Amino acid sequence: MRPFIGITADVEDKYLKLNKQYAVAVEAAGACPVLLAPSKCIENLALNIDGLLIPGGDDLHPSYYNEKANYDMKLVDRARSGFELALIREIIRLRKPLMGICYGMQLINVAFKGSLYQDIGLQVPVALDHKRDYHVIRVSDNKFIGKGEFTVNSSHHQAIKVLGHGLKSIGMSADNIIEAFCKEDYPFLLGVQWHPERLQDKLSEKIFRSFVEASLGRK
Repeated sequence: MRPFIGITADVEDKYLKLNKQYAVAVEAAGACPVLLAPSKCIENLALNIDGLLIPGGDDLHPSYYNEKANYDMKLVDRARSGFELALIREIIRLRKPLMGICYGMQLINVAFKGSLYQDIGLQVPVALDHKRDYHVIRVSDNKFIGKGEFTVNSSHHQAIKVLGHGLKSIGMSADNIIEAFCKEDYPFLLGVQWHPERLQDKLSEKIFRSFVEASLGRK
């Protein structure tokens, strides 16, 4: 039986929105994607999915990491971010597989008491232009996706400043911005700053395959 992967969605007025590429990538890797709407049924949702994917989105409100909004940003609806943080904590309590992409990576970092650069270009003057479509990252040895040097589609203006408790940086850009992390003492926990759901390369396939295989183990 295929595992069920819960995927959270953007909240826009009366509608939920999710780029279908997330669902396509999850299904191609062997799982059934399940769209999750913000809900108070946190425990029931966490029990009934085999893994959780937090996809990309806009900017997380700095109050979640005890800062004021000092730069221009487009904020994620608090109905989404509050729901996701509660669900992340329950998934972690159950030790179920968890993956975050772009905004999702940043949110998981904050859930582990980390913080973010609100604007890389303004706060890290020597940084690369992370709003470009592609740049090279170095991935160090890890148990989830292997190691090597890769060109990824990483386009963002926020990034991890302080890494969350217990998380390990495994991917870095040339300017030492964290592009990937994992938690080694956990069945599967991975955050990536780029968008593997939009690529069809070996690294992207391995990311989703490893996530789904770990979720299958929850069956």
